[in-house]
Amino acid sequence: MLRRTYDWILAQARTPYALWTLAAISFVESSVFPIPPDVLLIPMILAAPHRAWIIAGVCTLASVTGGVAGYAIGYFLFEQVGQPVLALYGYTDKFEVFRQTYNDWGAWAVLIAGVTPFPYKVITILSGVTALDIWVFGVASLVARALRFFLIAALLWKFGPAVRDFIERRLGLVFTVSVGLLLGGFVVAKVLI
Repeated sequence: MLRRTYDWILAQARTPYALWTLAAISFVESSVFPIPPDVLLIPMILAAPHRAWIIAGVCTLASVTGGVAGYAIGYFLFEQVGQPVLALYGYTDKFEVFRQTYNDWGAWAVLIAGVTPFPYKVITILSGVTALDIWVFGVASLVARALRFFLIAALLWKFGPAVRDFIERRLGLVFTVSVGLLLGGFVVAKVLI
């Protein structure tokens, strides 16, 4: 089953619409979708290493744009949804302290979440909720997402055949580690928030 899925993703990476699919996944992952764009980014670069920089660029721009959408969700829906819940539980004052602390360190939070397996969508929405300066958010998002996706592109461009061989020989291990990192990011998010 895992092998067929991997082969299907590689086949999708070679289709004429692969960049559009990657852009759509990158966009929605930054605000609501649970699966990171790496699942398509990596096979696309392995399938067409000569296009690594274009693929990483599309992924970065779509992810940052999706991050702005996540920010908007937090910013515009907090008053209707989040604020009443905080008031109901008596956390309004605590939230104000949290908001200030988050905004003092928000650029670092965005950078760390944008590069690591930590769910980026949590930070995009939280940044909107706390009204982190949009320019700070945007620049930190662009730097973090570009660093992540262009680093992956550079490694695959340089070591692609070896990486592909490793993935194909140890597909189960790669899948298990990837899922572990994804779940670990969600656990960290739940603990921190």
